Amino acid sequence: MNTTQTLNRNFEAIAWGALFIWWGVTMLFPTLPEGISAIGSGLILVGANIARRQSGIPISRFSTTLGILAIVWGALDLMGVFLSLPFEIPVLAILLILLGVIILAPELTGKRNQ
Repeated sequence: MNTTQTLNRNFEAIAWGALFIWWGVTMLFPTLPEGISAIGSGLILVGANIARRQSGIPISRFSTTLGILAIVWGALDLMGVFLSLPFEIPVLAILLILLGVIILAPELTGKRNQ
């Protein structure tokens, strides 16, 4: 296996390990504000892709998109906690629809990577 593949595999293993640790920590401390778990997960996913990019490895558009959406989800959840809105915004549902559109758009427009 060449060095690039090994390095990419290392980045994936580190990201998965960090995600599982982060999820465990947020479960152990349920008093953390809503949104913190999603923000941390998003930062881990985006961070793994930044490390890939810095090492000359192509980034994963899918995990980058998931990371950015997780950060947005967490930030909106956090804002809802601090703003005490009189209604609940279905953030997860909206972000899942957005993710589906992001995945389908290149297929439907014929502009996917070959």
